[in-house]
Amino acid sequence: MVQDISKILNSMRYIAIVGLSPNKEKASYFVSKYLQDCGFKIYPIYPKEEIILNEKVFRSLKEIPFLIDTVVMFRKSSYANELFEELLFKNVKNFWMQLGIINDEIMQKCQKYGINCVQDRCIKIELQKKV
Repeated sequence: MVQDISKILNSMRYIAIVGLSPNKEKASYFVSKYLQDCGFKIYPIYPKEEIILNEKVFRSLKEIPFLIDTVVMFRKSSYANELFEELLFKNVKNFWMQLGIINDEIMQKCQKYGINCVQDRCIKIELQKKV
């Protein structure tokens, strides 16, 4: 898993954030803000809102008409099962399930399809370790 963390952190530039809440108190918001501040391009995915963190909000990965190399998920672990087909459709290279999100089935599928995958880790904390 440490290998995947390093691969992801060293290769990501265009990040879709699944479950990016407009609530500034939520981890999805402040982690995404940190990613933006580090120079990454983020694409919020959220069922409501039109703009979050000054970025256009999309309803799904498939809606995003741009290259995405990384998906960071802030949803319940079971949602990863739904999301997996979209990862393949968008040819995503990196999938990150945030702290507290564990889905071993999706970890195995990612490995099978050559997608770098991390679960139960915070991308902000891991980036801060790297700096």
